Amino acid sequence: MRDRFGRYRQPAGFALIGVIIAGVVVAFAATAGWLTPSRLSGADVVDALEQHNGAHPGFRRAHQKGVCVVGHFDSNGQGQALSKAGVFVPGRTPVFGRFALAVGTPYSPDGVPAPRSLALNLTQADGDVWRMAMNHVPLFPVGTVRDFVALQQATAPIPDTGKPDPARLAAFMAAHPEARAFGALMKSTPTPSSFANGSYYSINAFRFVDAGGRSQVVRWSLAPEAAFAALDRSRFGALNAQDPDFLFNDLLTRLQAGPQRWHLLITLAEPGDRSDNATVQWPATRTQVDVGTLVIDRAALEENGPCRDVTFDPLVLPAGIAASDDPLLSARSAAYAVSLRRRSGEPPQPSALARDGAVPTPMEPRR
Repeated sequence: MRDRFGRYRQPAGFALIGVIIAGVVVAFAATAGWLTPSRLSGADVVDALEQHNGAHPGFRRAHQKGVCVVGHFDSNGQGQALSKAGVFVPGRTPVFGRFALAVGTPYSPDGVPAPRSLALNLTQADGDVWRMAMNHVPLFPVGTVRDFVALQQATAPIPDTGKPDPARLAAFMAAHPEARAFGALMKSTPTPSSFANGSYYSINAFRFVDAGGRSQVVRWSLAPEAAFAALDRSRFGALNAQDPDFLFNDLLTRLQAGPQRWHLLITLAEPGDRSDNATVQWPATRTQVDVGTLVIDRAALEENGPCRDVTFDPLVLPAGIAASDDPLLSARSAAYAVSLRRRSGEPPQPSALARDGAVPTPMEPRR
């Protein structure tokens, strides 16, 4: 069927297939993998995502439903003691990025128990670029590439029911306590009511290198200035019926009222903290340094926004920021490249959101 703007729309109900498994998101897909230690290629992982999520030519293979955003980062200078990266010199760095839902279809309604994501591109004055891809949950359900592919296979809907095979899913969860821990965290952690009032986490560890060559293992997060409010998950169905794009419309309503801000917090690892496993959280007592403020002041649909043909590859890093020994970092880099290459060879699709052109005002619900 067509929407009010003349675009073909897929019925929203199809978007739920394979998204909710016992209250835990199955389309995690913020990472994927390649080569060692599992000898899987980026193409193998993207194949697994496509088999799980179905075919959506022209869209990203994960986190398909999203919107571009534009703003800047104001450094307060506190990061210079940790890293020689130019982004931490006091002053302003231009930013663009993308808010998205970690779902497997671009037509999912917003009321699903899925992680929200924020990806950013910061371009320093010297031309160096820092890209990051963050989720609103602080850890990942699996720690290896092979387990990520196995997760996609275990949660893939089967033709008979449109749901995962119960025995296969149960076997996977029984063998992966880290995935059970992630599911418990997703269920117990309040879901932010807005993209604007949620925190976002790097998930993986990185290394900051200062001007003297000293290296410090870190993770980072963005803490919102907007007051937190939780969504009532029991009302997801009602919210979807009222407006299946309610999260995106809320973001744009807020941006119409004024810029939205987050503080960039750098968490410093201590001896014994794991840097190679994204399923393991560090103690809450670790030192955090507020290094500046992210300011988002406008949004645009992907067909004409700056984020459309960009991979938010976490290994695109400026001097002063380096990868840790977490194998999922090279995994993400390889799979993102494959995803971009495939969708670049397909007819470009308009944004899955129901609004033409740039978006200075709230998007209207689909009819």
